[in-house]
Formats: sequence, structure tokens, C-alpha cells
Amino acid sequence: MATDYKFELIGVGNPIMDLLAHVDDAFLQTHVAGDKGGMVLVDDDDIAALVRKADVDIAMIPGGSAANTTLGATWLGLRTTYLGKIGGDITADHYLENFKATGGDGSRFKRASLPNGRCLSMVTPDGQRTMRTHLGAAMTLHPDEITTADFTGAKHAHIEGYLLFNPALADKVMQSARAAGCTLSIDLASFEVVNVARDWIINQLEQGVDVLFANEDEAGALFQRRDNYDVFAREIANFGGIAAVKMGADGAWIAEGENLHRIEAVRARSVVDTTGAGDAWAAGFLYGHLRGATLPAAGAIGSILGCETVQHLGAAIPEMHWPRINASADTLLKP
Repeated sequence: MATDYKFELIGVGNPIMDLLAHVDDAFLQTHVAGDKGGMVLVDDDDIAALVRKADVDIAMIPGGSAANTTLGATWLGLRTTYLGKIGGDITADHYLENFKATGGDGSRFKRASLPNGRCLSMVTPDGQRTMRTHLGAAMTLHPDEITTADFTGAKHAHIEGYLLFNPALADKVMQSARAAGCTLSIDLASFEVVNVARDWIINQLEQGVDVLFANEDEAGALFQRRDNYDVFAREIANFGGIAAVKMGADGAWIAEGENLHRIEAVRARSVVDTTGAGDAWAAGFLYGHLRGATLPAAGAIGSILGCETVQHLGAAIPEMHWPRINASADTLLKP
């Protein structure tokens, strides 16, 4: 039961302040190396240079994949906390204040005297986002700082894929969470992550991961081929956990054992920005799953949050929309 735990969910990842800029495809082609829609780690100076070249208004919103998921689950009603390292500057102060104001517990953040991490999310007219990230203080989180105590009292630990760029840290997180008795989920986060950490991911799946979240590109990178997404879901589920393969506007496939469920998308009135849509989907799913919903119902809650997120700039859904979302989620939780 949920009451047996102080926290139903602990998110683990990089607490990053998102800088959101609307750009056109020509800007990406001229100034940004790499694939559209991807995420690449860069220096803070590189972010500053891109901001100058874009010469547009920049919105600042607290982000980070696991943080987005954790905050979404908090708005839905889960008791949450977060493990990650923030900086010692005013950006970090704003980040922590925002997390606590939403209702999350801020006691398990680590702090450094460095600047907080930042991510420039360049949003094109089709709603896709291309990200360039400087981890700042977040990248100084050391395996020795992680202990079983960080996870004590938490029912479920949700780990973002971007943590896998530091395999030693990711190993310590997984070991500590398992030692504390947490169930586990990993969101693969980006096809670039999978390309770098494919062997690590497969090894963890073999050890046991309760839920793996992947989108179509990430699942393809994991298995190094193109295939139908229901096939990917079944193949991930063969490791023994739940597979959630997200397909954006086309919905998702969820597989567990021999069971396979097609989750329909909720259609958005308009797509403003896809930043954080997958994180929001994971938030809805984890809320439903941890509160005992069926897999189709948990997936349906994920679809509601994913749809709402793409209709706003950035990963955060404005507060005014949450009463309606909560009412829909509660309906799906009922037997």
C-alpha cells in the first residue's frame, strides 16, 4: 500500500534549467551540428553562443527528464522526492524553490558551488525540440555521494537515461536503489544515450528493471534495427519487466509477459512544443501503475499528460489545467 512508504516515487537525474527558444529549420541547418530532435552535451559557452545567434526571447523553466516526470507525478498526487545535484547560484535556488512549491520533497538534492546545469531547447515550427545541454553542477555528482540511504523509504525509483553518460554513477544509483528495496524504471531519454550505453542497458534489463520507457527511435537503437513497435515492446518485455514504447502522436504499446496493449493517443488541439511530452507520459503511467491501475488505464493517463504537455511551451503544464487532468486521472483509476 502507498501508506507503507514515505515516498511513492524518487526521481533520479540531472536537475537542469531549460532555456526554450523558438527557431526555424534554417537556423538548425546553419548553426547546429547533429540530428534534428536529438540531445548533445556541450559547454556552457556553446549554449551562450547559440542564444546570441538565435536572437529571440528565451523562456526559463525548470527541467530535466526525471525531474519533469517526478513533478508531473507530484501534480497528480504521488508523494515524491528527487536525487540529483543542483548548483550554488540563483538559478539553482529557483530550481529548488519550484520543486518544493509543486509539492515535492527537496531534502535529497545534493548541492555544489558551481553554476546550475542548463539545457537550450530549440523548438521548430513543427513542435520538435533539438537540445544542447551543459550539465554544470549536475555532472559533478559522484558515485561516492550515492548511498542506500538516499532511497530509503521510497517505493519506486525512476532513473533518466541521460544519467547513463556516466556509467559508474548509473551503476551506483541502480545498486543503491535495489539495496533499498525500490522497484525501478528507466527512461532511455534519447537515441544518442542508447547508442552510447546500449550494453549497459541490456545488462540492467537482464538484472531486472520493472519498467522501461522508450520511444520509437530509442527502441530501434536498442535493438539496432527497424521493426514494428509492438515487436519492440514484446522484445523488451521478454527481459521480465514492463515495456512502454511511446510513439508520440500515434500512442504507445505496453507489454508485460504475454500481454500486449495498444494505447491510443489523446489528440492535441495544437502542438506548440514537444519538450517533455515523453517525460509527462511516463509521469502519468507511473502514477497509474503505482496506484494500482491496469496497464491500459495507466497508459491512458500517460496519454492525457503527454497531450496536455505539447500544447504549452516547455515541459511544465500550467497550474490552471491540473484540476481537469486530476479528475480525468482519478476516473481512470476507478475499478
